Amino acid sequence: MMYKYKLFYILLLFFMVPMQVMAAPSKPPEVTAKSAIVIEANTGKVLYAKESEQRRYPASTTKIMTLIVALEHGNLEDIVTTSANAASTEGSSLWLTEGEQLKLKDMLYGIMLVSGNDATVAVAEHISGSLPKFARLMTEKAHAIGATSTSFTNSSGLPDPNHYSTAHDLAKITAYGYKNPMFTQIVGSKSKIIPWPGKDYDRELFNENRMLWLYEGANGVKTGYTEAAGRCLVSAANKNGIQLITVVLDSDHMWEDSIALLDYGFDNISPEIIFNKGEILKTIKVTNGKSGSVKLLVNSKIVAPISETDKNEFRTEIEAPAKVEAPIKAGQTLGTVKLIYKDIEVETADLVAAESIEKKSLFGLLWSSVWNFFTFIIRNFA
Repeated sequence: MMYKYKLFYILLLFFMVPMQVMAAPSKPPEVTAKSAIVIEANTGKVLYAKESEQRRYPASTTKIMTLIVALEHGNLEDIVTTSANAASTEGSSLWLTEGEQLKLKDMLYGIMLVSGNDATVAVAEHISGSLPKFARLMTEKAHAIGATSTSFTNSSGLPDPNHYSTAHDLAKITAYGYKNPMFTQIVGSKSKIIPWPGKDYDRELFNENRMLWLYEGANGVKTGYTEAAGRCLVSAANKNGIQLITVVLDSDHMWEDSIALLDYGFDNISPEIIFNKGEILKTIKVTNGKSGSVKLLVNSKIVAPISETDKNEFRTEIEAPAKVEAPIKAGQTLGTVKLIYKDIEVETADLVAAESIEKKSLFGLLWSSVWNFFTFIIRNFA
């Protein structure tokens, strides 16, 4: 059964926050957040920062890392059983009951859309056996990503003196998350219906992240609030292949701050097409083929996120063999092209054969051998 309050909920989202998106500012905006940052996800370059290295309570933006660890250590089709400990978790809830079972995938939607603290504990216990062990995995993963000013003691973001992060670290963590298609799908979902065992209707979840409705191109990620942390929001948007991530911590007006920062970010970065799909990038030799060479095409468009200060920081690298053996099929992958920003691999695409090349017949191979022999004799002894 669908909740009869669906229409009311959607209307409430629209009226509580102004629908007008701010025009892109020409200078850095003034934001109410105590800490804030905007980064380009693929390169990690910082477009705006305000006290972004200061340690703060992350509240429920913690769940971004919970999702990442769960996706990397769990199976989406696993059945997660809710313990008494998980069911009694304080704060925002998916309203799980002791013994209730859901697929891990459904738990993750409950975590990211409605911020179910109970679901984070159920998932943590399922994957690691206990919440402390799972929190250690979270911290280890954060440090591996490069978020070294981060420490997690729980999976939900409930206040703890040893549970903290920074705006920059949260941006790094989120950028890493977007490399996983399932992460991108979950955090960008406006709504989701999941089972509600024991009831004659399903849970209908609506994402608490209003940016998905408020901002063109918005595709994630997570809200957060505790009295200690203040209002927090990690938001993201993708326009013309440019993925930006914004973090505001302890903000008086987190929606307006995030909109202004995303506008500023997109105003100061532009997509530059380096290679179009189907462009010929290299020709390599073919041995024992009816044709002596094959052209390599890039199989997808390569776009660089360029800003005024780093136009010369990008380069491309082509990796392909000097020659290949026939037969070759059109579309066969024979190499790669990489877009590099400083020392960071931003994007990669396959180089594929532009055409099929058949192997020479036995007679053709014999004739080639004879021809090569006489060519050698003439060149060296004539």
